[in-house]
Amino acid sequence: MFGGCVKNNQAPVWIEINKWTLEENPSATVPYGALNHNFSDVWLYVDNKLVGVFELPCKIPVLQWGDAKSIRLYPTIRDNGIASTKKIYPFCEPYEQFSNLVAGSTISINPKTRYLASCNYWLEDFESSTAKFITDTDVSNATMVYGNDPAIAISGTYGYIALTSSDSLWVGISNAPITLPKSGTEVFMEIDYRNTAPVLQGLVGVASDLTLTDNPFIQLNAQSTSDVKWKKIYLDLKEIVSYSANAVAFKPYLRALIQESTGSADIYIDNIRLVYF
Repeated sequence: MFGGCVKNNQAPVWIEINKWTLEENPSATVPYGALNHNFSDVWLYVDNKLVGVFELPCKIPVLQWGDAKSIRLYPTIRDNGIASTKKIYPFCEPYEQFSNLVAGSTISINPKTRYLASCNYWLEDFESSTAKFITDTDVSNATMVYGNDPAIAISGTYGYIALTSSDSLWVGISNAPITLPKSGTEVFMEIDYRNTAPVLQGLVGVASDLTLTDNPFIQLNAQSTSDVKWKKIYLDLKEIVSYSANAVAFKPYLRALIQESTGSADIYIDNIRLVYF
């Protein structure tokens, strides 16, 4: 009896998903900078049914069959850099194709996405002579310079901070307050970084009377000098922004400090991007 049941079962359809490609959106009306990303995962729907959330690349067995079935993929981030918290990135388009799901077959997909045309951006990519993100000289004894070493650069010019036992503190902050949407609207900050010292990210809330409120948020842990590399993180600022009742605008900042015993450390930053609707 059991042998008969197994024999009559259809083989699954295998869906093989490769890594995401982030493309230019010709309908965008404001510049968004370099098209690098860290969409490490995917939410997969087949025939409008959720199959699951998977790290890319992957090959998934699906027990659905039929002609012209929808396969829909959503670009997915690790919210605030936490591997266990995977969230559909709300500012990018899903990818969809229609395929015939034949038992035992394999469907290979190279998903593509792009920023939605309705996105707004605040961008510091260090490519302009007008700096939007600067060293706070009131508190810093280290400073930031621009670099473009092709052996290091991820995309053109970057910001570079050298920390030593004498120049041990650096704070970088936006040169002007930025108005961001509240009421639970999605707000993210993207940062490319390469660091051998911990870096704290936060937001300063600016009230109408110019009172300032510090909102420290996420620490970017120091990397080992032996295998330091560029990383990209997506920081979810919705709650900070929405619950800052008195703030009418915000100034994002980064803060880095080393102890005297550390000796020295290097911090590289690029493509600082606030994204919101």
